[in-house]
Amino acid sequence: MEYTVQKLGALAGISTRTLRYYDEFGILKPARINSSGYRIYGQAEVDRLQQILFYRELGLSLEGIKALVTAPSFDGARALREHHEKLLQRRQQLDRLILNVERTLAQTEGRITMSNEEKFAGFKQKLIDDNEQKYGQEIRGKYGDEAVEKSNRKLRNMTEEQYDRVQETEAEMFAALEQAMEDGDPASVLAQKAADLHRQWLTFYWDTYTKEAHAGVAQMYVDDERFTAYYDKNRSGAARFLRDAVHVYTGSEQE
Repeated sequence: MEYTVQKLGALAGISTRTLRYYDEFGILKPARINSSGYRIYGQAEVDRLQQILFYRELGLSLEGIKALVTAPSFDGARALREHHEKLLQRRQQLDRLILNVERTLAQTEGRITMSNEEKFAGFKQKLIDDNEQKYGQEIRGKYGDEAVEKSNRKLRNMTEEQYDRVQETEAEMFAALEQAMEDGDPASVLAQKAADLHRQWLTFYWDTYTKEAHAGVAQMYVDDERFTAYYDKNRSGAARFLRDAVHVYTGSEQE
Protein backbone atom coordinates (compact mmCIF):
# COMPACT_ATOMS: atom_id res chain seq x y z
CA MET A 1 0.00 0.00 0.00
CA GLU A 2 1.17 3.52 -0.78
CA TYR A 3 0.55 6.76 1.10
CA THR A 4 0.68 10.44 0.28
CA VAL A 5 2.10 12.85 2.86
CA GLN A 6 -1.40 13.62 4.10
CA LYS A 7 -2.40 9.97 4.43
CA LEU A 8 0.83 8.93 6.14
CA GLY A 9 0.61 11.86 8.52
CA ALA A 10 -2.94 10.89 9.44
CA LEU A 11 -1.92 7.25 9.86
CA ALA A 12 0.99 8.07 12.16
CA GLY A 13 -0.63 10.96 14.01
CA ILE A 14 1.97 13.52 12.98
CA SER A 15 1.83 16.63 10.83
CA THR A 16 2.63 16.77 7.14
CA ARG A 17 5.10 19.50 8.01
CA THR A 18 7.01 17.01 10.17
CA LEU A 19 7.13 14.48 7.32
CA ARG A 20 8.41 17.12 4.93
CA TYR A 21 11.08 18.09 7.45
CA TYR A 22 12.12 14.43 7.84
CA ASP A 23 12.53 14.32 4.06
CA GLU A 24 14.64 17.50 3.99
CA PHE A 25 16.67 16.28 6.96
CA GLY A 26 17.40 13.04 5.12
CA ILE A 27 15.96 10.72 7.72
CA LEU A 28 12.82 9.63 5.83
CA LYS A 29 12.78 10.02 2.08
CA PRO A 30 9.64 9.13 0.09
CA ALA A 31 9.75 6.04 -2.10
CA ARG A 32 9.11 8.23 -5.13
CA ILE A 33 7.66 11.49 -6.36
CA ASN A 34 4.63 11.00 -8.63
CA SER A 35 3.87 12.84 -11.86
CA SER A 36 1.97 15.50 -9.94
CA GLY A 37 4.93 16.20 -7.69
CA TYR A 38 3.52 14.49 -4.58
CA ARG A 39 5.65 12.48 -2.19
CA ILE A 40 4.61 8.82 -2.17
CA TYR A 41 5.58 6.48 0.68
CA GLY A 42 5.59 2.69 0.60
CA GLN A 43 5.75 -0.02 3.25
CA ALA A 44 9.49 0.39 3.83
CA GLU A 45 8.99 4.07 4.61
CA VAL A 46 6.08 3.28 6.94
CA ASP A 47 8.34 0.88 8.85
CA ARG A 48 11.14 3.45 8.94
CA LEU A 49 8.75 6.08 10.31
CA GLN A 50 7.67 3.71 13.07
CA GLN A 51 11.32 3.25 14.06
CA ILE A 52 11.88 7.01 14.05
CA LEU A 53 8.89 7.61 16.31
CA PHE A 54 10.03 4.85 18.66
CA TYR A 55 13.41 6.51 18.99
CA ARG A 56 11.84 9.94 19.46
CA GLU A 57 9.70 8.55 22.26
CA LEU A 58 12.86 7.25 23.91
CA GLY A 59 14.36 10.75 23.82
CA LEU A 60 16.97 10.44 21.06
CA SER A 61 17.86 13.48 18.99
CA LEU A 62 17.12 13.52 15.27
CA GLU A 63 20.85 13.54 14.58
CA GLY A 64 21.26 10.40 16.67
CA ILE A 65 18.28 8.71 15.04
CA LYS A 66 19.59 9.53 11.57
CA ALA A 67 22.94 7.99 12.38
CA LEU A 68 21.20 4.81 13.54
CA VAL A 69 18.56 4.25 10.88
CA THR A 70 20.71 5.23 7.91
CA ALA A 71 23.68 3.07 8.96
CA PRO A 72 24.37 0.18 6.54
CA SER A 73 24.37 -2.21 9.52
CA PHE A 74 20.93 -1.10 10.79
CA ASP A 75 18.83 -4.15 11.74
CA GLY A 76 15.11 -3.39 12.09
CA ALA A 77 14.31 -6.56 14.04
CA ARG A 78 17.14 -5.97 16.47
CA ALA A 79 16.06 -2.34 16.89
CA LEU A 80 12.54 -3.48 17.80
CA ARG A 81 13.93 -5.82 20.45
CA GLU A 82 15.96 -2.96 21.89
CA HIS A 83 12.88 -0.69 21.86
CA HIS A 84 10.93 -3.37 23.71
CA GLU A 85 13.64 -3.76 26.36
CA LYS A 86 13.92 -0.02 26.93
CA LEU A 87 10.16 0.37 27.22
CA LEU A 88 10.10 -2.41 29.81
CA GLN A 89 12.81 -0.57 31.72
CA ARG A 90 10.76 2.62 31.58
CA ARG A 91 7.71 0.75 32.86
CA GLN A 92 9.76 -0.57 35.78
CA GLN A 93 10.88 2.97 36.57
CA LEU A 94 7.29 4.21 36.54
CA ASP A 95 6.15 1.28 38.67
CA ARG A 96 8.77 2.14 41.30
CA LEU A 97 7.78 5.80 41.32
CA ILE A 98 4.08 4.92 41.54
CA LEU A 99 4.82 2.64 44.50
CA ASN A 100 6.82 5.41 46.14
CA VAL A 101 3.92 7.86 45.69
CA GLU A 102 1.42 5.32 47.03
CA ARG A 103 3.55 4.66 50.12
CA THR A 104 4.07 8.37 50.70
CA LEU A 105 0.32 8.92 50.45
CA ALA A 106 -0.25 6.08 52.91
CA GLN A 107 2.18 7.70 55.34
CA THR A 108 0.47 11.07 54.94
CA GLU A 109 -2.82 9.40 55.82
CA GLY A 110 -1.24 7.71 58.84
CA ARG A 111 -1.49 4.15 57.53
CA ILE A 112 2.28 3.41 57.42
CA THR A 113 5.60 4.96 58.45
CA MET A 114 8.36 5.51 55.89
CA SER A 115 12.03 6.07 56.64
CA ASN A 116 13.79 8.94 54.86
CA GLU A 117 15.80 6.36 52.90
CA GLU A 118 12.57 4.78 51.62
CA LYS A 119 11.23 8.16 50.54
CA PHE A 120 14.13 8.66 48.14
CA ALA A 121 14.77 5.06 47.09
CA GLY A 122 12.57 5.32 43.99
CA PHE A 123 14.24 8.51 42.81
CA LYS A 124 17.74 7.08 43.26
CA GLN A 125 16.81 3.93 41.39
CA LYS A 126 15.36 6.02 38.56
CA LEU A 127 18.67 7.90 38.35
CA ILE A 128 20.51 4.59 38.11
CA ASP A 129 18.12 3.32 35.43
CA ASP A 130 18.38 6.54 33.42
CA ASN A 131 22.17 6.40 33.54
CA GLU A 132 22.11 2.77 32.45
CA GLN A 133 19.86 3.58 29.53
CA LYS A 134 21.94 6.56 28.37
CA TYR A 135 25.50 5.52 29.16
CA GLY A 136 25.45 1.94 30.46
CA GLN A 137 26.98 0.25 27.45
CA GLU A 138 29.90 2.68 27.20
CA ILE A 139 30.61 2.78 30.95
CA ARG A 140 30.42 -0.99 31.37
CA GLY A 141 32.63 -1.47 28.33
CA LYS A 142 35.23 0.94 29.70
CA TYR A 143 35.22 0.06 33.42
CA GLY A 144 33.54 -3.35 33.63
CA ASP A 145 30.30 -4.63 35.14
CA GLU A 146 31.70 -5.02 38.65
CA ALA A 147 32.78 -1.38 38.91
CA VAL A 148 29.42 -0.15 37.64
CA GLU A 149 27.47 -2.37 40.05
CA LYS A 150 29.57 -1.13 42.98
CA SER A 151 28.84 2.45 41.95
CA ASN A 152 25.12 1.72 41.72
CA ARG A 153 25.13 0.11 45.16
CA LYS A 154 26.82 3.17 46.64
CA LEU A 155 24.12 5.39 45.18
CA ARG A 156 21.31 3.15 46.45
CA ASN A 157 22.78 3.18 49.96
CA MET A 158 23.35 6.93 50.16
CA THR A 159 21.62 8.74 52.97
CA GLU A 160 19.64 11.88 52.25
CA GLU A 161 22.50 13.98 53.64
CA GLN A 162 25.07 12.22 51.45
CA TYR A 163 22.92 12.62 48.35
CA ASP A 164 22.49 16.33 49.09
CA ARG A 165 26.26 16.63 49.41
CA VAL A 166 26.70 14.99 46.00
CA GLN A 167 24.43 17.59 44.43
CA GLU A 168 26.17 20.44 46.24
CA THR A 169 29.63 19.23 45.18
CA GLU A 170 28.58 18.99 41.54
CA ALA A 171 27.07 22.48 41.67
CA GLU A 172 30.28 23.85 43.22
CA MET A 173 32.31 22.13 40.52
CA PHE A 174 30.26 23.69 37.73
CA ALA A 175 30.48 27.14 39.34
CA ALA A 176 34.27 26.91 39.69
CA LEU A 177 34.56 25.56 36.15
CA GLU A 178 32.61 28.45 34.62
CA GLN A 179 34.66 31.01 36.55
CA ALA A 180 37.92 29.35 35.53
CA MET A 181 36.88 29.41 31.88
CA GLU A 182 36.89 33.22 32.02
CA ASP A 183 40.70 33.10 32.27
CA GLY A 184 40.97 30.18 29.87
CA ASP A 185 43.84 28.50 31.75
CA PRO A 186 43.14 24.87 32.76
CA ALA A 187 46.19 25.00 35.06
CA SER A 188 44.91 28.00 37.04
CA VAL A 189 44.10 27.73 40.73
CA LEU A 190 40.39 27.97 40.05
CA ALA A 191 40.49 25.37 37.26
CA GLN A 192 42.37 22.99 39.53
CA LYS A 193 39.76 23.60 42.22
CA ALA A 194 37.12 22.52 39.70
CA ALA A 195 39.16 19.41 38.90
CA ASP A 196 39.47 18.58 42.60
CA LEU A 197 35.74 19.08 43.14
CA HIS A 198 35.17 16.77 40.19
CA ARG A 199 37.38 14.17 41.93
CA GLN A 200 35.35 14.58 45.12
CA TRP A 201 32.12 14.16 43.17
CA LEU A 202 33.39 10.99 41.48
CA THR A 203 34.41 9.42 44.79
CA PHE A 204 30.81 9.56 45.98
CA TYR A 205 30.16 6.93 43.31
CA TRP A 206 33.49 5.18 42.79
CA ASP A 207 34.70 2.43 45.08
CA THR A 208 38.35 3.25 44.33
CA TYR A 209 39.85 6.42 42.85
CA THR A 210 42.87 6.49 40.54
CA LYS A 211 44.33 9.35 38.55
CA GLU A 212 44.28 7.21 35.42
CA ALA A 213 40.54 6.52 35.74
CA HIS A 214 39.87 10.20 36.48
CA ALA A 215 41.73 11.27 33.37
CA GLY A 216 39.98 8.58 31.34
CA VAL A 217 36.48 9.59 32.32
CA ALA A 218 37.28 13.26 31.63
CA GLN A 219 38.46 12.28 28.15
CA MET A 220 35.20 10.42 27.61
CA TYR A 221 33.30 13.65 28.30
CA VAL A 222 34.90 15.03 25.13
CA ASP A 223 34.77 11.85 23.04
CA ASP A 224 31.09 11.08 23.65
CA GLU A 225 28.66 13.78 22.51
CA ARG A 226 26.08 12.82 25.15
CA PHE A 227 28.52 13.55 27.99
CA THR A 228 29.70 16.66 26.16
CA ALA A 229 26.11 17.94 25.97
CA TYR A 230 25.67 17.42 29.72
CA TYR A 231 28.80 19.37 30.67
CA ASP A 232 28.25 22.02 27.99
CA LYS A 233 24.64 22.61 29.04
CA ASN A 234 25.46 25.93 30.73
CA ARG A 235 28.51 26.96 28.72
CA SER A 236 29.88 25.67 25.44
CA GLY A 237 33.35 24.18 25.75
CA ALA A 238 32.99 23.25 29.43
CA ALA A 239 33.55 19.54 28.82
CA ARG A 240 36.80 20.14 26.95
CA PHE A 241 38.03 22.68 29.51
CA LEU A 242 37.25 20.27 32.36
CA ARG A 243 39.08 17.51 30.50
CA ASP A 244 42.13 19.74 30.17
CA ALA A 245 41.97 20.78 33.84
CA VAL A 246 41.67 17.16 34.98
CA HIS A 247 44.60 16.15 32.78
CA VAL A 248 46.70 18.83 34.47
CA TYR A 249 45.38 17.71 37.87
CA THR A 250 46.24 14.07 37.24
CA GLY A 251 49.49 14.72 35.38
CA SER A 252 48.16 13.16 32.18
CA GLU A 253 49.04 14.13 28.63
CA GLN A 254 46.42 16.35 27.00
CA GLU A 255 45.07 15.35 23.61
